[in-house]
Amino acid sequence: MGSREIRSPVDHDLETSTPKQGMDWSRTNSDTSKRKKLGNYFMESDDRRRALGGDYTVGSTPVNIHRKPMSHTDLSKTGGWGAAFFIFGNEMAERMAYFGLSVNMVAFMFYVMHRPFSSSANAVNIFLGISQVSSVLGGFIADAYLGRYWTIAIFTTIYLMGLTGITLCATMKLFVPNQEQCDQIALLLGTCEPAKPWQMLYLNTVLYITGFGAAGIRPCVSSFGADQFDESSRDYKAHLDKFFNVFYLSVTVGAIVAFTAIVYIQIQHGWGSAFGSLALGMGISNVLFFIGTPTYRHRLPGGSPLTRIAQVLVAAFRKRNASFSSSEMIGLHELPGKRSAIKGSAKIAHTDDFRYLDKAALKLPEDGPDPSPWRLCTVTQVEEVKILIKLLPIPASTIMLSLILTEFLTLSVQQAYTLNTHIGHLKVPVTCMPVFPALSIFLVLSLYYYIFVPISRRITGHPHGASQLQRVGIGMGISILSVAWAGVFERFRRNYAISHEYEASFLTPMPELSAFWLLIQYCLIGIAEVFCIVGLLEFLYEEAPDAMRSIGSAYAAVAGGLGCFAATVLNNIIKSATVDDEKRRPSWLSQNINTGRFDYLYWLLTGLSIINFCGFLYAARRYRYRTVQTGQ
Repeated sequence: MGSREIRSPVDHDLETSTPKQGMDWSRTNSDTSKRKKLGNYFMESDDRRRALGGDYTVGSTPVNIHRKPMSHTDLSKTGGWGAAFFIFGNEMAERMAYFGLSVNMVAFMFYVMHRPFSSSANAVNIFLGISQVSSVLGGFIADAYLGRYWTIAIFTTIYLMGLTGITLCATMKLFVPNQEQCDQIALLLGTCEPAKPWQMLYLNTVLYITGFGAAGIRPCVSSFGADQFDESSRDYKAHLDKFFNVFYLSVTVGAIVAFTAIVYIQIQHGWGSAFGSLALGMGISNVLFFIGTPTYRHRLPGGSPLTRIAQVLVAAFRKRNASFSSSEMIGLHELPGKRSAIKGSAKIAHTDDFRYLDKAALKLPEDGPDPSPWRLCTVTQVEEVKILIKLLPIPASTIMLSLILTEFLTLSVQQAYTLNTHIGHLKVPVTCMPVFPALSIFLVLSLYYYIFVPISRRITGHPHGASQLQRVGIGMGISILSVAWAGVFERFRRNYAISHEYEASFLTPMPELSAFWLLIQYCLIGIAEVFCIVGLLEFLYEEAPDAMRSIGSAYAAVAGGLGCFAATVLNNIIKSATVDDEKRRPSWLSQNINTGRFDYLYWLLTGLSIINFCGFLYAARRYRYRTVQTGQ
């Protein structure tokens, strides 16, 4: 077993890697002295048993469905936009079902299951949050064992089972309480026959089966679609940039259908038809997804990422007292050449961040000729853990945007009930109002490459108009404008209602005040979502380790779920902190919006958003994009 010394990382990076967009070269040069010190000891050796079994792989080479490397002929017949469009259909149906449930399920629990409105809203918010947060489980299963294709195939079937169960609940009288003698007044008074415990148990069971299905689909679909493009292609970056924009366009189309067609079907044909339409759409998308199977490229799952992370932490802890300058030290451990001990992953260049973790790769004489991976890890394995840690602040910064979106879905609908929603002689249902952010997203994405990119390219000089982190920052800045305007308009709306004697009539539309003033905040939050979420998805896919890209994509979904939970927690805190029964002062979130102070909440969100934005700027300024290895 031989070993060879690698040149200092500074020299090595300059000759064998190219910087990704936005890399801070001034900071790189300033770190030269530190990096050279460790680079002198950076060694590779062959005396390393395979960490997780199986053959070594080079990079993230595409394989077929049988996990065999693809020939040049196979590569020419697979992947690309043709394969990606089959995947878009699956995401469109999943998003249509997700938004369709988010819009209709609260009303279904209230009007059909006779549950209190507040508890129904909390139950649905928790369901939405859990379905997003649990996406990390789907990402783990895909990266560790099944691969993205089989994870999507299994969980999309589970999703369809859940939607079918919800449809049965809405169509069979067995699963709902008695609807006789339950008119509008009885609903408001709470005198309708409540759902039996077993009926609610059934509904919650099929609802969470649906959420479990979504948890497996959401972290894999965007990554699997991006896998279809050739990383060695000269146009790879351009294709990837357009892919994530088109991908989010498919998400938006699903939302538009949910907020319009599904709402219309529910009004005209009932709950069973509405939920059945969601199940039918998911069924059709599943068929199309499987039809596209021969065109897909696959990536090998890299084994359990949690095991590799645990190995790094344990090995670093065991060697916590070892010194990098010790005369007994042999060097940092890595495999020679292009080989990687992690299936489906290219080797990752060493960095000086979190140097404590480097001790996991510190090769000492006592490690022996055939050390356990719990004592000695490769540099690539250590860098995987570093990357996951370094990525965290960016998606964490987007939790605030998700919180604002969650508040808008509920609070702005309550505002709309007090406003005139007519367009000429056409009355727009209040439950359709959330379609306007989706329409603004659709419009912005459609014009993105024709307006924003050429203009911003002249300002920044960036080939795509802005780097990924710049786009996330632009989205956050626009979200601040959106919630600030919401506070301004709500203050005007509330004062108008009080001065025109509508204070007690909080469900009576004011004919002189149009609901389409809400379009300003809707459009702004839609534009913010385009820049922030699309930039985040692309950022996480490119920056995450090759064998952990599904988990990387799950970061975005987890941030969205935490935003839902944060909105619920914030609302509960505000309700308890601002109500004063002795002085008969209602809370800011009073059920009577005209006596409440929604404008104060919007201003509070504005302040929190500004603080969060400053935190993001600090994290983004410190973040250095990964380098791309071009040789070894």
